[in-house]
Formats: sequence, structure tokens, C-alpha cells
Amino acid sequence: MLIDIHSHLDHHFYKEDIDAVIGRAEEANVKVILTAGINPQTNRESLALAKKYDMVKPCLGIYPVQTLQKEIEQANYPLPFSPFDIDEEIAFIKKHGKQIAAVGEIGLDYHWTRDYAKEQEILFEKMASLAEELGKPIVVHSRKAEQECISFLESTSIKKIVMHCFSGKKNLVKKIVDNGWYLTAPTSIGRNPQFQENVSLTPITQLFCETDAPYLSPWKEKRNEPAFIIEAYKKVAEIKKMEVEEVIKNMWMNWQRVFL
Repeated sequence: MLIDIHSHLDHHFYKEDIDAVIGRAEEANVKVILTAGINPQTNRESLALAKKYDMVKPCLGIYPVQTLQKEIEQANYPLPFSPFDIDEEIAFIKKHGKQIAAVGEIGLDYHWTRDYAKEQEILFEKMASLAEELGKPIVVHSRKAEQECISFLESTSIKKIVMHCFSGKKNLVKKIVDNGWYLTAPTSIGRNPQFQENVSLTPITQLFCETDAPYLSPWKEKRNEPAFIIEAYKKVAEIKKMEVEEVIKNMWMNWQRVFL
């Protein structure tokens, strides 16, 4: 009953062996993998993956456009950058609303620059409004914009919010918890004190585990994949002084509360 609440199975790192990747996940007792779209191309690939593999559930979203462009330029995300009409893509996501597990990956990112902060905020507002309309949870990216994301989300009516790979300060983690939202324990948690502290501050009833595959591997220089999600569960159990099975059961209940 393992759940990988956030991954990018459309990534070119899986181009040659996605069947084997899914097979290893099944052997590792992974029951659910959420794969997140970030632009038109990856949204469509996420839908196709979900159609092919029962355990894969699609999340469709629009990542901060200028951030994605910068990451493509830096070769951090090897996609061709093609301008697209945001409103047309929102209409596409709305059309497939009944097929998706969540709206995501969406949010704000001021890591590279704040020059396009207003454009990012407008997009985030549109995506949040779409989630409200569809009645879907959201998976939120908030790099270097943690306070801004939280302040905006508090102004919405959305209750089912997963803060993916949250890296904000302790007081912001506590605010997320107080708001009844969810945080994640990525598979890199064993070597990341920030994520360890997040888990220590967050009730088990508000936690999920994620791979963010192919990124954030438990092992440096090794491609991540959903089969490795158990490493995050083990670390959560260690921090919470719980049995791994107890953590698994709690996160399965979280999945049911938020996504079903």
C-alpha cells in the first residue's frame, strides 16, 4: 500500500525503460504513483501514462512558465520550450478534470528571479481557481516563495493542499500544519535535515511520501524512481518512532481523505 504522491514519469530519463520502472514499483508494493504534468507536453504524457498503467494517476498543471524556461536553458529539465496559450491549456485540464487526481504541479518559484513575480502570481491564481472549480486537491511548488504561496493559499477556499518538497522556515511549516494542509517526505530525506525537521513538526495524519522522480534520489548520482519510495517511509518511521507498517497505514488513510 505504498504511495508515491509526486513524480515525473514523463521525464526523458525513463524513455527507454518505463515498463521496467513500473514493474519494479509493483514488485516493491507501490500501489499508487502520481505523475505531475507541468506544461502541455507533459500534461498529455501524464494522461497517456495513466491510461497505460493502472497504478499511475495523472496530475495536470502549469509550472511557473519563466522558471521552466530557465531550467530548460540550464539543461535541468530537457524539454523543448514552446510558448503556449495558458487559457487554452487550462481549458484542456478542465476538459480532463474527471480523469485527474489533482491539479499540479503549480505554484511560485523565485529561485532564479523575481522579475516575473506578477505573471507567476496571476498564473497561480488561475490554477487555484481551476482546482476550486473542479473540486480537486492541488500539489504546490513554492521554491524561494514559501511565504507568498502560503499567504495566497490562505485566501482561497482550497483545503486539500499538498506542499511538495517544502523548504520554508519552521514557523511556515507550523502554519501549514495549523491550516490542515499536507507536507511531503521526499526520498532524499535521509541526507536532508530540512525535510527531517518538517517530518518532526508535522503530524503523521498530514504527511505523504514522494520521490519527485527522477530527482531527489535516496542515493547521490543515482536516478530516482517510485520503487525507492520505501526509503522515505522508513525515515519517517524512524523520526516518528513508529513501525513502518503503521506509517504506511496512516499515509494510505491520508490518501483516501485527500484524493478519493
